Amino acid sequence: MPKKLKGKARKRIATGLQVGSYVKVADNSGAKLVKIIGVPGYKGRLRRVPPAGVGDLVVVSVKKGTPEMRKQVVKAVVVRQKRPFRRPDGTWVAFEDNAVVIVTPDGTPKGSEIRGPIAREAAERWEAISNIATIIV
Repeated sequence: MPKKLKGKARKRIATGLQVGSYVKVADNSGAKLVKIIGVPGYKGRLRRVPPAGVGDLVVVSVKKGTPEMRKQVVKAVVVRQKRPFRRPDGTWVAFEDNAVVIVTPDGTPKGSEIRGPIAREAAERWEAISNIATIIV
């Protein structure tokens, strides 16, 4: 990575995605469906599949979308996950789909709008994403 991305410290959230997961794209960057191919910063055991949760940065490969976006390898931030995760106040949060927002190498979103709700954890960690989000849950 060329320089440190502008994400804050990671809170411990139950991870609902992993390398190999197909995920919807929640922004208007041109990609529709992506596959997670890496989780930067994860240091795990040999042969363990790296997990990712809400607010995590992931490396994705675009599978469906505009011809310019297809087959590209880009970075994205997970903004929704189906797997329930617990907040410090005791509430449990789960979304009806898994979704990411594609970001540039410096951490700003590639699209200009985000469709659907995004988790508060992702919005707190990535300010640029929270600025263009319509609904923060």
